[in-house]
Amino acid sequence: MPNPKRRWSKTRTRKRRTHYKAEIPTAMACPNCGTPVLYHRVCPACGFYKGRQVMEVAEAK
Repeated sequence: MPNPKRRWSKTRTRKRRTHYKAEIPTAMACPNCGTPVLYHRVCPACGFYKGRQVMEVAEAK
């Protein structure tokens, strides 16, 4: 079984790992109230999803 003769440098390892990044999730504006909402989620501000109210939202005082 062949073994590596030299250890990989830190630069070589880091070059390979440059593509492992966390992506920012995309958000859209809620068509009902305009609040930024993640896709396929109920709007936390108004409770609407796909043009229907699916959740009651309590008003903050």
